Amino acid sequence: MSNVAVSRPLEYGPPIALEAAKRVMVAAEAEAHANDWPMVIAIVDSGGNLVMLHSLDHAQHGSVVIAQEKARCAVNFKRPTKAFEDALAEGGFNLRVLAAPGMLPLEGGLPLIAAGRIVGAIGVSGMRSTQDAQVAEAGAKAL
Repeated sequence: MSNVAVSRPLEYGPPIALEAAKRVMVAAEAEAHANDWPMVIAIVDSGGNLVMLHSLDHAQHGSVVIAQEKARCAVNFKRPTKAFEDALAEGGFNLRVLAAPGMLPLEGGLPLIAAGRIVGAIGVSGMRSTQDAQVAEAGAKAL
């Protein structure tokens, strides 16, 4: 028997409460405003249902859908969307990511974790994916 510990995937928890989602949104918006980035920020619950969507002034229209899909991808696959962006960049066998339904291999989607369980996710779109991720991380830290 191996002594290597195998970590279990995170479990889904109850859906994020509105007050908690508001804290996440305020922190993410503050980061976007601090950098003068026109972004769209989406928060979904543990079932992938939209809880909040804020489109900051001058955000591009296409980011409304992308932010939501980044959040849904992060919650449905229980990991940051950057994991899929990185896998795709490696090419080869990892190109199968392109065939997975609901997959959005763009950085900027993060699961939201409370008490060790996934309660939702945040998705951000509007700037470079690293900047989207910076705003998503600021929001996630507020939880």
